[in-house]
Amino acid sequence: MIFKFYDYSVKRYKTPKKTFINALKFLFLMAKLRKGISYRSLERPYTRYSKFRKKAFIRISPNVKIVRFDMGNLNKKFEYQVDLITKDSLQIRQEAIEAARRTSNRLLEKKVGKQNYFFKIRMFPYHVLRENPLAKGAGADRFSTGMSHAFGKPIGIAAQVKKGKSIFSIYTDKVYTNAAREALVKAKKKLPCKCTIQVKENK
Repeated sequence: MIFKFYDYSVKRYKTPKKTFINALKFLFLMAKLRKGISYRSLERPYTRYSKFRKKAFIRISPNVKIVRFDMGNLNKKFEYQVDLITKDSLQIRQEAIEAARRTSNRLLEKKVGKQNYFFKIRMFPYHVLRENPLAKGAGADRFSTGMSHAFGKPIGIAAQVKKGKSIFSIYTDKVYTNAAREALVKAKKKLPCKCTIQVKENK
């Protein structure tokens, strides 16, 4: 009878453990984020900040995830301006704004070049989103003893946008207006609202 021994010291897979752990963290964060429809309707911004702890309604404000608000060439004056305008009044979370910014800015860098455009985000996520943490799963009704209109804990931030407001603006020359429109069409797909694109000449 022949016995085959396996050497467990030999690494069969080249994938490091950190990559697997990072993937698990990413999946956990993705599952934690709720759908945008839960926070789309406009709310009263009952979120006062103060350097005095007793006067502040919210003690901890979440960090802003939007990396940049101004991209491209900030010094040059361009001939045309392309705007993305909303058709609805709503709240847009910072995750959606950052996703739209990345897709549109990546396309502009490839097709237009960093020196031939100026991309500006015209909204800031100042409104703090709150949620009352409740127990979920089997037997959760025994633990969930919350109020009907609880203040809740801060879970994120969003920008409050009114109908007809310009969200994104791209300044560029006449040659690159079609590329700017294409970038805003891509950004529009990441946002939870209907938008229109407007092109006008800077005089």
